[in-house]
Amino acid sequence: MKVTVENKKGLNKDLKVFIDKKTMNSYMDKKYEEIKGTVNLKGFRPGKVPKEILKRQFGKAVFSEVLDKVLKDSSTKALQENQIKPAGQPKLDLKTYGEDKELEYIISVTELPKVEIKSIENIKFDEYSVKIDDSETDKRLKEIAKNQPSFKEASQDTKAKEGDLVTFDYNATIDDKPFKGGEGKNTQLTLGKDLFLKGFDKQLIGVKKGDEKIVEAILPENFPEKDLVNKKAKFNCKILIIKNPEETKINDDFAKNLGAKDLKDLKSLVSKQINDEYKNSLDRLSKNQILKEIEKFKISEIPENLIEEEVKILSQGMSEEDAKKSRKNFEEVAKKRIKVGLVLNEFGEKNQIKVTEQELQAEVQKQIRMMPGQEKMVMDFYQKNPSAIASLRGTVYEEKIMNIIREKAKANKKEISKEEAEKILKQSQNQEHNHNHDYDSKNNKKKTATKKVEAKKLPVKKAKSKSSIKKTKKVSKK
Repeated sequence: MKVTVENKKGLNKDLKVFIDKKTMNSYMDKKYEEIKGTVNLKGFRPGKVPKEILKRQFGKAVFSEVLDKVLKDSSTKALQENQIKPAGQPKLDLKTYGEDKELEYIISVTELPKVEIKSIENIKFDEYSVKIDDSETDKRLKEIAKNQPSFKEASQDTKAKEGDLVTFDYNATIDDKPFKGGEGKNTQLTLGKDLFLKGFDKQLIGVKKGDEKIVEAILPENFPEKDLVNKKAKFNCKILIIKNPEETKINDDFAKNLGAKDLKDLKSLVSKQINDEYKNSLDRLSKNQILKEIEKFKISEIPENLIEEEVKILSQGMSEEDAKKSRKNFEEVAKKRIKVGLVLNEFGEKNQIKVTEQELQAEVQKQIRMMPGQEKMVMDFYQKNPSAIASLRGTVYEEKIMNIIREKAKANKKEISKEEAEKILKQSQNQEHNHNHDYDSKNNKKKTATKKVEAKKLPVKKAKSKSSIKKTKKVSKK
């Protein structure tokens, strides 16, 4: 294989690849040997079909398969040997090709720019820890207790009021006819929360144990029987139990019900939870400080195709007119994203950072835990969407890079109170809002160069040549 590199404008390059006829024929012969044993032709024993017969029968199909493989392998090798990292999808323009012919084609590629990595040790950022006092922990415990009310069964003649827990059976009808899903046993409602059907709770206020009460309500949009949605139903309710709320005692039993060993253990867990809440927000500020420093790193040129791709992402959902008005601003944001992504990726490569399958699966589990009650749905989503998994890989990759940078950079460690933390977060809110649109990996619009480049396995498209290729396929590096 012979490769000639031609520098075009800026980061654009053309690589002329030439593979002689003898080499191409050897690839073809090897493929014929592979298929010989699998071909069954009348009059020939398995594995004994002459090559000339195979060529007449399967020549076009074999050549197409060989061409795909040679293009994939040779283009990959050409880029690697010339130390060219593509910024996007290289295009292949076939000039000469065919059975019993040499192969000549052009790889048109935009190269990623050279990145100057300054000393990470010179980066400065604030690293906060928040001191949580006992009063704050006690306050949070009271909030938890309020959301975990206990109830005491009321006497026979007690009328239900707002806040009471009512247990009842019901049979519902529409136009005096029962319907599917219109029965319920031992249904519990906390009156006043309006969590069952709109307006249902209020109609149970004043009932007593043993009462029967007709309640009217409109079936909601999410009712399983779609033909019954928005229809008025009558619910014949039999009141079984009424319980009055009582103050939840914050003691060891309360702590054990929440999964802690005892009250002391629960206080420790709650204190850590509060600290983590503030730390996560403050860590984002620290991250933004680091990213602002990275913006100062020098990059000779930002590839136009990457800028255009980022602008498209930023303008998603906007009208053509609004996107045009915001074009200049979007281009600046895009340049920042790409620049930071390139720097982080270069740092990641130099430090040989990889994302293991275990780390990726841990991130998937993290995402699942963030959606309690919908675990199966979230798991199914990731199983059915490989692109979502790839996005998570980029997130983990970026976070691993940031962790190493934090370790090597100059951290200005500060222990602050909860009040000071809130003040800092409030002051930075507007700035953080604008900045995080650029960099926050959880932003659903984000698609940084870090993620794109980290994969390294960039697809290569065969472009139609002047001689017209009937079948144009997309070849991905494996």
